[in-house]
Amino acid sequence: MLERSSKSLRNCTRNPGNGKLISYKYHIFYSRMQLYVTADTTALSYWLNWRFLLCAIWVFSTMAVALLMIWKYERSEHLKSERGEFERNVDQHFYDDEAWRPCLKQIHPIWLLFFRVLAFCILLATLMVKIVVSGGGIFFYYTQWTFTLLTIYFGFGSLLSIYGCYQYSILRSTSSGVSIVGTDTEEGAYVPLTGEETTNTDRKRNILKLREENHIFQLPGKCTYIFEILYQMNAGAVILTDSVYWFVIFPFLTIKDYNFNLLTASLHTINAILLLGDTVLNCLPIPWFRISFFILWTGVFVIFQWTFHACVSIWWPYPFLDLSSTYAPFWYLLVGLLHIPCYCLFALIVEIKCYLLKKWFPSSCQC
Repeated sequence: MLERSSKSLRNCTRNPGNGKLISYKYHIFYSRMQLYVTADTTALSYWLNWRFLLCAIWVFSTMAVALLMIWKYERSEHLKSERGEFERNVDQHFYDDEAWRPCLKQIHPIWLLFFRVLAFCILLATLMVKIVVSGGGIFFYYTQWTFTLLTIYFGFGSLLSIYGCYQYSILRSTSSGVSIVGTDTEEGAYVPLTGEETTNTDRKRNILKLREENHIFQLPGKCTYIFEILYQMNAGAVILTDSVYWFVIFPFLTIKDYNFNLLTASLHTINAILLLGDTVLNCLPIPWFRISFFILWTGVFVIFQWTFHACVSIWWPYPFLDLSSTYAPFWYLLVGLLHIPCYCLFALIVEIKCYLLKKWFPSSCQC
């Protein structure tokens, strides 16, 4: 089969004007992937065995636990916001600022906006070039799923940062011209936005007061909530994608005559660089229970692959997904367990950043 494919490639090269030039890239892509075809994935015997049973248990049980975590912790956060506690109520209204607020007060939100727009353009251009070069088949890979998710994150973040810059400019112009020091029989004394060091609660009260007085449009909290989930999903998925590629696929599972080029390397490098750059500037949190969305993201990809292969006998995008191997349950379990250190590594990076900023810039840190 590979010999016939090679002959067709040579014919296509010799006769570029015979209409086969368009399929040249497809033949290159297809001839490489043929090495991954090991069995007929549409046969019942391929699925009705102990290997698939164990793999299905790994996948569906972890997805069930993830859903349980979402129901438990996200629901508890929602219930707390409905108890009428003042501090929580202030935080709930202040929640949307996390999407566009930089980690330090001295950093203007426009710098975060500039970085996100630049990152979005770079990711989108890279993705478009990859589609032109390799075709739509690239979306058969988890790498492209994650790369697309990261592109959506920066595109959405750019829109939120535009809104944030507009809101920031209004708050700055208002607070610079009007002193909001005052007293209230129930709330106590307010302190200025600018000037001496204030507590987080006082600062949030002042901003809320300015918004009410100037009728500033409030972004729905769900937008920031979705944006944070995108960030936390990418946090684990990018680390997992790059780690598996550079430490497993590239050194051990690379097939013969693999076309390693700058575009392939950039897909598994630039994503982490840009996400870490955004992490340095933003003040988004990484709560441990949000790993559940990361697990669901990978689980959806695996279920998609199973469903597709059950209908069409085609190569697997990654050799360790092949269920015909005796070691398939081991590979599924190993990759599943890798989700924990990948997410924890990124969470550790965020914690170290916040710790250093609070230590070096205690009065300016907004993490």
